[in-house]
Order: sequence, then structure tokens, then C-alpha cells
Amino acid sequence: MGYSFQYPPIDDSWYHRLPGIPEEVSAGGVVIRRQSEQVYVALIQERGAATFVLPKGRLEPGESIQQAAHREIAEEAGLTDLKLLADLGMRERLSFSKRRWKKVYYFLFSTSQVQPNAQRIELGNQLAWFPLNQLPDLYWPEQKALIDFNRERIWQAVS
Repeated sequence: MGYSFQYPPIDDSWYHRLPGIPEEVSAGGVVIRRQSEQVYVALIQERGAATFVLPKGRLEPGESIQQAAHREIAEEAGLTDLKLLADLGMRERLSFSKRRWKKVYYFLFSTSQVQPNAQRIELGNQLAWFPLNQLPDLYWPEQKALIDFNRERIWQAVS
């Protein structure tokens, strides 16, 4: 039997900064690939999770936001053959523990890589490709909103 964890539901309280809470900067991305006339988006399912998220994570010392996005996508999704297409902006919310205020910078990347690099993907993570027009609900609502807001831009990037 696999490991399972009940993730708390996300509501509006996750998007209101509390006084005195420290800030944390993260980076990640929307990774797309084109196959025939369809555009697919890479999502990850973390160990024990029932839902999907975009790959992202904290910056390491001396790392630029863009470098962190590349590294985190490689670590969380196993995707290493990435081409930067655009800066998609920043979203803010509380961290999973609700102890830090996260500023997450997102970039749009393209790839032709379908399978994750087994040496790079975090243990327990699963990479899945979904058609842009058939995405599941994501655990973090702002990630789905980011994709929806940039949907036309994503199509233009691969046209």
C-alpha cells in the first residue's frame, strides 16, 4: 500500500499575508510541448498527493530566479531539455506550512522531452502531460489561473 497524505484544502486565507511573516522566493515554470496540433503541459504529482502542481521550488544561494526555475523543473519533473520562451510573472501566497509568504516566479518553457530523466526526478514524483485545453484542477488555484491567463500566449509561443 502506498504512502498517502491528506492535503488541506486551499481557500482565500492562503492568499492573505499575515503581519511579520518572513518572505521566501521560489521559481518554476509552465513546461509545454507540441505534438501534432496539440499543446501539452507538464504537471507533477508529488508522492502521496491526489492532485497535480506545476514544478517549482526555492532559490539556492547565488542562484538567479531563472536558474532556480531550470533546476527545480529538472528536480521535480525530470525535464532537462528546456527552452525559455517567456516570463509569466509572479504569484504570491502562504507556503504549505503557512509559516512563510511565498513569492513564486514562473517562466514558460518548451521541450521536446517526453519522459523524465530518471537520475534527476525527485523520488516519488510522477510526471504527467495534459492537453492545454483539458487540464485537471491543480492543488494551488493560482497555478491554474496563471495557465488560464496565459493560454493565448502559450498557443502563440508554439505556433
